[in-house]
Amino acid sequence: MTKPTDLLEFEAMLFGRYSLISRKGHDRLDRSAYTILSLLRTNGPLSIGQLSEALALDVSTLNRQTAAMMKSGLLERIPDPDGGIARKFRVTADGAATLEDERTESIRHLDAILADWPEAEVATLAAYLGRFNTAIERYHGRPWPRPATALPAEPLQHP
Repeated sequence: MTKPTDLLEFEAMLFGRYSLISRKGHDRLDRSAYTILSLLRTNGPLSIGQLSEALALDVSTLNRQTAAMMKSGLLERIPDPDGGIARKFRVTADGAATLEDERTESIRHLDAILADWPEAEVATLAAYLGRFNTAIERYHGRPWPRPATALPAEPLQHP
């Protein structure tokens, strides 16, 4: 590993491998469900085509994933609120509650993992990850919606 990007690639691989919490058990969301629910919660209802574009996934893959999520009561199909022809997916109340429970558990684990980090360093890490993700999104031309309350994607300056 001779360049910083060599190390970054390795660490990104490890980061993608880890899960903050055990995903075992029937009450846990899988990674795809968590991502789809998060996208719909932030963005609002989307059609299968819009999901395919946003997630860069094949429609057939998304059809399987969304069918399983509808069967579990996490999603529902609704007429396009804007009057379009395509039906859209919307997070159900159960889906929103499940997502919030999962997020709360993830944050609890992050708090434990980072317990010995100063709060400023956690904020800096979050800012760098936001900046990194934004750069990836720009590179691929696929911006990811962020909640209005999200921290800016600029790293904090140290004195």
